[in-house]
Amino acid sequence: MLRIDPVVFKQIEKWADDEFRSVNGQLEWIINKSLKDAKRLPKRKASEKN
Repeated sequence: MLRIDPVVFKQIEKWADDEFRSVNGQLEWIINKSLKDAKRLPKRKASEKN
């Protein structure tokens, strides 16, 4: 379970709708982008890249 302020949730929901994503997909995108920007994602092996 994730606890998010209702006002923040509504803003994420609107943003997700604007980008044709689910709220879950939008949260995953936000988290992944934040991890990438902070250089906290593990390096991907050549075999894992598409």
